[in-house]
Amino acid sequence: MLQPQGDEHFMRMALREAEQAFEADEIPVGAIIVAKGTVIARGHNLTERLNDFTAHAEMQAFTAASEYLGGKYLDQCTLYVTLEPCPMCAGAAFWTRIGKVVYGAPDLKRGFSRMQEQLKHDHVLHPKTEVVSGVLEEECAAILKEFFAKKRRQKL
Repeated sequence: MLQPQGDEHFMRMALREAEQAFEADEIPVGAIIVAKGTVIARGHNLTERLNDFTAHAEMQAFTAASEYLGGKYLDQCTLYVTLEPCPMCAGAAFWTRIGKVVYGAPDLKRGFSRMQEQLKHDHVLHPKTEVVSGVLEEECAAILKEFFAKKRRQKL
């Protein structure tokens, strides 16, 4: 498995994806998937552009990674995502059997760990999936805060 320094390196790549979403006026969440130290998939939110509420960064990355590998299971892969996955994306991660999920900022309202607590359910993600949280948390949270502050200013 990757060391924390490696996690930060790949999270910075996910942050670049989030920046692309920000520039496209999408909620700035970015994701990458890594297999054996190589980035095999990238994604950022495309919900506005595609008019599709399921077009989250993680979903884009899962699809691209499965296509790259030629199979639906990602058990040898790591997902790096700037925001804690929502229950939908955690459910998709469960079905991919992703080996590891590394996220930056927690989503205190809609993150999968909150759902886990509410349902008193141990495994929203696959039981074998390792979870690492808080990698570059401040940077990941900052881009989201900037985006929503900009949106509030535009409404005035």
